[in-house]
Amino acid sequence: MKILHTSDWHIGKRLAGRERLNEQRAVLDEIAAICERESVELVLVAGDVFDTFLPSAEAEGEFFRAVKKIAGENRCLLAISGNHDDYMRLTAAAALAEEQGIYLYGNAERIPRLYPRKGLRASEAGAHHIVFVNERGEEVFVNVLPYPNEARLKEDKAPEESFSDKMRRWIEAGQRENARALPSVFLSHLFVAGGAVSESEREIDLGGARAVPLELLPACDYSALGHLHKRQAFRGNVVYSGSILQYAFDEVGAEKSVTVFDLDKQGVHGLHTVPLTAGRKLVRLTESDAERAMGPLRSYEDCYIELTLLLSEPLTAQQVRALREANEGLVSIVPVLSGGAEEELAVQRRQMSARELFAAYYKSLYAEEPPQPLMELFLSLSEDADET
Repeated sequence: MKILHTSDWHIGKRLAGRERLNEQRAVLDEIAAICERESVELVLVAGDVFDTFLPSAEAEGEFFRAVKKIAGENRCLLAISGNHDDYMRLTAAAALAEEQGIYLYGNAERIPRLYPRKGLRASEAGAHHIVFVNERGEEVFVNVLPYPNEARLKEDKAPEESFSDKMRRWIEAGQRENARALPSVFLSHLFVAGGAVSESEREIDLGGARAVPLELLPACDYSALGHLHKRQAFRGNVVYSGSILQYAFDEVGAEKSVTVFDLDKQGVHGLHTVPLTAGRKLVRLTESDAERAMGPLRSYEDCYIELTLLLSEPLTAQQVRALREANEGLVSIVPVLSGGAEEELAVQRRQMSARELFAAYYKSLYAEEPPQPLMELFLSLSEDADET
């Protein structure tokens, strides 16, 4: 069975107030074209479909337009909720979507309905798993674990459990359903310990308190993960496909892609990435003054630009206006007044995460690393502020 793995669409996400819905539409159409070209049968979307719990009507409309186009008449699409998604809102139209071969899983433990259709179809489903079968009789079992929301994390069933114990229980609940030992995929939205985080992800998992050890993942043929925006893999078959667009400036130069592979009784075959080319690229420029920046700015058409200026005196309003007129894609000007080591330190700080900045500040005061409970409290407060 030919499978495509994608994640972190973040439909509705903006960059410094700039609308990117047209770019998101273009790249989702590109994924639909890849499905046709690669003869994909099953599409897995590993969470963070939307960027906020309350996406705009335009963002929701784009999601349903895209998944219907991607699924087509013969293909199935399976999507789960991520930490940016309201799982109830995402799955509200599940009963209608299932008739189109589109299956949406949140944390409500709803069992999808099965419909006959040509091409690929769902032949078995439960609250934690789903089985697909194609016209050749090939079957694939998917163990489904959406991002656990706070209500699920605090469920009364086992309040004394650690996060790892909860994750193990949920993973095993799905894996137990594979009684026939079918070729299997684990589909989830989580943070594997050691994963590389980019600026566009909110400070996740409270400094590592909610990181999942790699050994906790099930022994399946392929783990299709979402949450981290940089494509990365562990053990070869544990894969973050990454986001569909460059959403933060530390992703400058990063190639965006989807992962495609065949899965049968002998395991995974022909695993490869297919580049995504739609959408504007992000560019970081550093210049010594506004005048020198004009040429480089004009050379990057149809890009979004972050410009750092190493200045001896503050910019004037006229200079700022001239810089923005040089390229409408200039979204951020970062002036750094000269001062030797201080200047270099300011540039370094700009590229640090909230976690790193807090740790550096605490260490400057007390000459030691901040205690883990204090770090978790700070990150939880900063995440709450980011959500509002």
